[in-house]
Amino acid sequence: MDEKPETGLTWKFPKVFWVANTIELFERAAFYGMFIFVSHYFVQEVGFSDVTSKWITGSFGCLLYFMPTFQGMLADKIGFRSALLLAFSLLFAGYGLLGAIPEKWAAVTALTLVMLGGAIVKPVISGTAAMCSDEHNRSRAMSLFYMAVNIGSFTGKSVVDPIRFQLDEMNLGISGLQAINLYAAAMALVALVLVFFAYRNYERTESKRTLDEVLSGLITVCCNLRFLSLIIIVGGFWAIQVQLYATMPQYLIRVVGNFTAPGWIANVNPLVVVILVVPITYLVRKLSPVASIGIGLMIIPLSALSVALAPQLGTDRIMILGLFSLHPLELMLIIGIAFQGIAECFLSPRFLEYASKQAPPGEVGLYMGYSHLTSAFSWGFGFVISGYLLDRWCPAPDVVAAMPAEAAAHAYDHAHYIWYFFVGVGVLAFLALIAFKIITDRIDARLADNARKADDGGQADHV
Repeated sequence: MDEKPETGLTWKFPKVFWVANTIELFERAAFYGMFIFVSHYFVQEVGFSDVTSKWITGSFGCLLYFMPTFQGMLADKIGFRSALLLAFSLLFAGYGLLGAIPEKWAAVTALTLVMLGGAIVKPVISGTAAMCSDEHNRSRAMSLFYMAVNIGSFTGKSVVDPIRFQLDEMNLGISGLQAINLYAAAMALVALVLVFFAYRNYERTESKRTLDEVLSGLITVCCNLRFLSLIIIVGGFWAIQVQLYATMPQYLIRVVGNFTAPGWIANVNPLVVVILVVPITYLVRKLSPVASIGIGLMIIPLSALSVALAPQLGTDRIMILGLFSLHPLELMLIIGIAFQGIAECFLSPRFLEYASKQAPPGEVGLYMGYSHLTSAFSWGFGFVISGYLLDRWCPAPDVVAAMPAEAAAHAYDHAHYIWYFFVGVGVLAFLALIAFKIITDRIDARLADNARKADDGGQADHV
């Protein structure tokens, strides 16, 4: 067993903490490296339509964020080390199958394995970080964990475009898109080896929750209209954010060309978050959580609007500081993704704080355990709607090839309409938050007034 965490403020943590964070780095490098191109791979090489591809990947993302509650129970029962060995075995098999066999049955099976494995990793690694710190150092431990997540994300998306370009040029009988999935399998294998040789259980805990209790808690949360409304409202924000993976790669490649690099452009998001999250959090420290969330919801439509306005700049490449040139769409995507990162810095740190205040007294822990439902909703909705929008305004190359010549020549003329839809989603989410705040404040004021009257011996109003 590792040494106990330091008491008092410190950056010293047990060995297993650093091992867990290193494992998380490799897991995130695998996941984000694969996921930035998975929808494009499904359409380009596996043979799914845009709509079917997004239903599959949307369901995958939804379950990936929904399942950790149940997979966490498994990890508690069998021990964190055994759970991680199982998880990375599933991830290695899933990524490997995805890259080795570009067939429909293999693709669905592979994503199922990745979902099951990924849903185990999430609660185990974050749980290890929490157990290896005390209440004084938990924020420091989680900040290091969050840094590992972002380093892994940045690294994974940085290397996949060179892998794709290099393998396509080498003509070895395996495509660049397949090679990306095999790269992800290699990262999962490295993580598996690290778990086997270096990870040891910090402490063994038996799960005190039964499946019936978990399901009962889920039903309770889903029947709370106040909490569920907030989940859906903030889910509108994340539904725009996930277009970084759902729409952007295919949209960029189809409009600009296969030579462009979606992975590098997507990295603008974690770069902005890492640079700005601390100063922005400090800047808004005196604002109420709902005000900070509202600022995030005001900014996020600008990310979609930036991309929607790209055609106004024409098609000639734009020289940047005399150093390199960008297609106007690439430039506007960078600007739009930067807006996403800024909006996330305002919203994400304060969301859980505000959401916790919507839970009934004595049930905050229960409700926070299901706060990930906002990600499950946004990934499901964001990917599925992306499939229909791409199919309508920015169809796949094989669909364009089957069109009459004149129609094919103008197939992408209105592709930017996709982004106006997400502008609408962002504006609607912002207006919904305002309505939510007004309505819940009135209800809370009425309840407080009734409680005061009851204490004074008066007659309470009915709410």
